Amino acid sequence: MKLKQRVVLLAILLVIFIFTKVFLIDNLDTSAANREDQRAFQRMLAGLRVVLDPRLEHTLQSPWEIAAQWVVPREVYPEDTPELGAVMHAMTTKKIIKADVGYKGTQLKALLILEGGQKVVFKPKRYARDYIVEGEPYAGYDRHNAEVAAFHLDRILGFRRAPLVVGRFVNLRTEIKPVATEQLLGTFMTVGNSTCFYGKCYYCRETEPACADGDVMEGSVTLWLPDVWPLQKHRHPWGRTYREGKLARWEYDESYCDAVKKTSPYDSGPRLLDIIDTAIFDYLIGNADRHHYESFQDDEGASMLILLDNAKSFGNPALDERSILAPLYQCCIIRVSTWNRLNYLKNGVLKSALKTAMSHDPISPVLSDPHLDALDQRLLSILATVKQCTDQFGPDVVLVEDRMTLSHL
Repeated sequence: MKLKQRVVLLAILLVIFIFTKVFLIDNLDTSAANREDQRAFQRMLAGLRVVLDPRLEHTLQSPWEIAAQWVVPREVYPEDTPELGAVMHAMTTKKIIKADVGYKGTQLKALLILEGGQKVVFKPKRYARDYIVEGEPYAGYDRHNAEVAAFHLDRILGFRRAPLVVGRFVNLRTEIKPVATEQLLGTFMTVGNSTCFYGKCYYCRETEPACADGDVMEGSVTLWLPDVWPLQKHRHPWGRTYREGKLARWEYDESYCDAVKKTSPYDSGPRLLDIIDTAIFDYLIGNADRHHYESFQDDEGASMLILLDNAKSFGNPALDERSILAPLYQCCIIRVSTWNRLNYLKNGVLKSALKTAMSHDPISPVLSDPHLDALDQRLLSILATVKQCTDQFGPDVVLVEDRMTLSHL
């Protein structure tokens, strides 16, 4: 064999060797990542049922100190939370030492301070579990039980970006009124034999109070994030106009995602993938009202999109608002870990897992069966949407390895 032929043959063999090695390494890495996703899923299932127990077996700290130390830029609570039950028990039982009107917003809420100085947001019950909210997907009052369900869905999806939420019954006459500020107390009234209040907010009206069953009111309490983690508010790039006859750009521009990818903080880092995770989360719970979102301040796009204010959810189990998924089907990218988790939750696993996760809650049953059934159906729609994307662009483009530094340009 001539020297030239030998050189060509060696070059071909070298190329084959390099490509084979790269292929094997990539497959090994992907396989290892998938195995870790599977293990994380099994750990989540094993820890689904959280017993509300006051005992703190692993630390001498208060439950509030524990929860505050959990918060880091990419999660509100860690995967392994042996003290979660104790923190949630404290949220639902600790004495209320002050009650005030809620922070500014459109919906009725109260700001409570619990023994030990911990702030929580109390959202009152407005609807029975089987009540169906008609009209636009963002219509109606906030649903307190939706906050509880959304928190546990966040756990199941492995996002860990939603503040802790638990149901609580409060006696308005004995627990709230004696420690209420004048501003909150001025909104109390009696309707029939029930104590009611209407609070202070954009849509709060004296004619539309929230009423207890006698003096005892069912609601949800959301743990306030530590003050050392101040929040920054952002307009959601796929937000609605809320004006009849006026469409947002994403509703008519098929190339809208290309424009988003050129805009900070969506041009690099994890934020765009967070937006798509959130679209999946919101579609599952039926939340079409995320016009803004919060992250931690001065994060330069590195911190997570925090899943706050999920109460405009679980209003109508028969309504699947596909436009909520616009970030997914317009950008056609999704985290590999999210894609794996969604596939693990097929065949009724999601409904069963959420039902188990919520079974310990003081206001259980948290959701009616039609809402639980709707989750499984919506999951199928999400999986079908991703398949359409992979059929069109290929899995290498659509499935993004989120363990890597990300650039969307």
